[in-house]
Amino acid sequence: MPTNPSEVQAAVADANEIPHARQVLLLALTTLAEQREADSESHILRVQHYVLALAQALAKQPAFAEVLTPAFIDTLFLSVPLYDMGSIGIPDRILLKPGRLTPDELAIMRTHPSIGHAAIERAEKTLGRPSPRLGIVKDLVLCHQEKWDGSGYPRALAGSDIPVAARILAIADVYDALISSKVYKDGVPHDKAVQIIFSERGAHFDPDMVDAFIEIQDEFATIAQRYADTEADMQHKIEYMANAIAEIATL
Repeated sequence: MPTNPSEVQAAVADANEIPHARQVLLLALTTLAEQREADSESHILRVQHYVLALAQALAKQPAFAEVLTPAFIDTLFLSVPLYDMGSIGIPDRILLKPGRLTPDELAIMRTHPSIGHAAIERAEKTLGRPSPRLGIVKDLVLCHQEKWDGSGYPRALAGSDIPVAARILAIADVYDALISSKVYKDGVPHDKAVQIIFSERGAHFDPDMVDAFIEIQDEFATIAQRYADTEADMQHKIEYMANAIAEIATL
């Protein structure tokens, strides 16, 4: 054990560094997963900050204040990078396909939430006990493709049966997908993305959350600009997708 002041100070500094180091490793690992879909680090940061902005806005409403405490929001923000981890289990020929998926391919693609969730539960079992701190992560991983009207997957949950964290993420994820350019499609302008999300009020998305999104839409636009993909990001996407398609073609 450290005894003199300098040793104590060093030990405290090391302890404070642990959470940061974990986040660095988390971002690195999730970036590797995202790169299989030709996405970027910027995509992860954008979605994280959309979720943070929307959660903070909803926390001011009585209907959400009890759940969306500062501690919950902090954990939610840190958990967001893991939401799509199950995509690692999807074959490249499906994950990287530039065109429309066949019904069989779509069925396989829709297993990615269950794949990610099962991986976490296997890890918990291997280590001997579940981790309460991973509750929000598990909700995001398993439920981010559920829809308010019950037409989502993998469990066809509806309404308030969908975890709050997953309902928030759904809006953030779709907004970023709409405005982001891919190798095979151009992103839409902010105003068009807002219109599309509003059109899904009560269908894909929680109506109250859509209303909150509309009120803070300028914050989403600011975040999108702050963490916009660079030219290098786009070139990486083009090269990665071209190489992947070439490899798939040889199978």
